[in-house]
Amino acid sequence: MPIRVQLDRILLDKRMSLTELADRVGVTIANLSILKTGKARAVRFSTLAALCRELDCQPGDLLNYEAGPSDDLPDLDEA
Repeated sequence: MPIRVQLDRILLDKRMSLTELADRVGVTIANLSILKTGKARAVRFSTLAALCRELDCQPGDLLNYEAGPSDDLPDLDEA
C-alpha cells in the first residue's frame, strides 16, 4: 500500500506512549498498533480527527504517500 502512517515518529516527537494515545483517543491499543505497523486497510475520518486533535498535528503529518505498485487498489476510472 503506498500510504504510510508516521505514527511512530510523531509519538516519539511528542514523547507520548501508544497506551496514552489510545486512552486519549478512545481507540484500543490493538487498533492503534495495526495502524502504526501499516497493516490497516482503512481509517475513519473521526479516528483521524481524534488523532490529530490529541497529537496537535495535521492529517498530512500522519500520512505519507510513497509512489509504487498499487495492484490491490481498484481503478476508479473503470468503476
